[in-house]
This record gives sequence, C-alpha cells and structure tokens, in this order.
Amino acid sequence: MSRMLRVGGMVPLTTIDYPGQLACVLFCQGCAWRCRYCHNPQLIPPRGTDEVDWRRVLAFLQRRQDLLDAVVFSGGEPTLQDGLLGAMDEVRDMGFRIGLHSAGIKPAAFAKALTGADWVGFDVKALPEDCQAITRVEGSGTANWRSLEHLLASGVDYECRTTVHWHLFEPARLLILAKRLNALGVKRFAVQLVRTERMFDPLLPSVSAQALLPELWEAMRELFPAFVLRG
Repeated sequence: MSRMLRVGGMVPLTTIDYPGQLACVLFCQGCAWRCRYCHNPQLIPPRGTDEVDWRRVLAFLQRRQDLLDAVVFSGGEPTLQDGLLGAMDEVRDMGFRIGLHSAGIKPAAFAKALTGADWVGFDVKALPEDCQAITRVEGSGTANWRSLEHLLASGVDYECRTTVHWHLFEPARLLILAKRLNALGVKRFAVQLVRTERMFDPLLPSVSAQALLPELWEAMRELFPAFVLRG
C-alpha cells in the first residue's frame, strides 16, 4: 500500500488533460509556490478541506477500468508528496496510463516522478530570471528550468505549457521564452491564456487584456512542430 496520497479533488472524466486519452484527473493537495494567477488556490495548503480519501479514489478507479485510459496526477504540485510514486504504481497496476502535471518545484523529486509517468504536462512558468515575479518564491526559476532539462533528457512524452496573464508577461518576453525552449529542443508547446474568475492574488486585474497578437502566434508556430494556443 502506498503512503496515502492527499487528493484535494478530482475530475472523473476529461479529454483535454492527457492528449488523445480519456482520463480522470486527481488534484494532489499542496504546493510550495504562490503563483499569482493560480486558479486552484485551495490546493496550495498541505492539507485541504475537501480531501478525497485515497481508498475511495482507488475504488472509483476500479469501477472505471474499462472506461478510462489514463489517470493524471495534477495539483497543487504532485511531486512534493512522498506517496506519489507508490500511488502511480497502484494506478498503473490497474491498467491505466499515467499522466503528470508538474512545474518541477523540486528537481530531484520531479526526476524521480518521471520514472512513473507515461506523459507529462510541464509548466514553464517564465524565463528563469522572470519566474519569481509569478511564483513569489526565490530560486523558482532555477528549479523550474532544471526540471525541464530532466524532462527533455528522460525521453518521456510531454507537452510544455506556459500560462499567460498579460499583467505579468510582456509579449516580447514570451517570444524570447519560446525561442529558448526551441533551442533546448522542445517540440510541443502550448500557451494558456489565464482563467481569471478565481486567482490566488486578489490584486491581479481580472481582465488580462492584450490586443490580438497574430504575429506572435505565427512566430510560435514556426518555432515548434506542435504549437497550441488555449483560452
């Protein structure tokens, strides 16, 4: 039995959280960063008010064995929990593929979690020198990009994604970020325009206005074999 994973919520069925797979998403409780636009702020504390017992999660997945392809461990930041790898193993033993959503907050823990994942949605917060303005945590840029290097070296299937609130991101910086990812060999990149209905920082404007940027998106499409703009 794995050390119990703390699950702060779940989505029983999604087609968008693991490309090409019918998946269930488990939102792991706890995060060490304080991203200003975070739209799951209830998942930041290490203990949650709406935690789902791990045995209930397993019972649910048993009933879905013929209906779902994959289970995605999201967050919060799943790799901060010691029970993650054991939980991944339990779920894999039931016949599911394993997805992981992570920002690689602790590179060593992230590298370990990669050994249990079939696909990773990796959050590139910003250029390394710009990360702290988003995460409010010193050293976060170094950690984020070191984990990215672990991901690219691992051979695990992935998508890199960057969430953009235009109050925190200059279009020119986003293009520099994309070029740096391209130079590292990133093949799949998604830009996710922020959802502002619920954010961790109440002082962030709820409108992330920026004129349409067709030239920027065109430049992105030329940098990556697979580029997606969401939201």
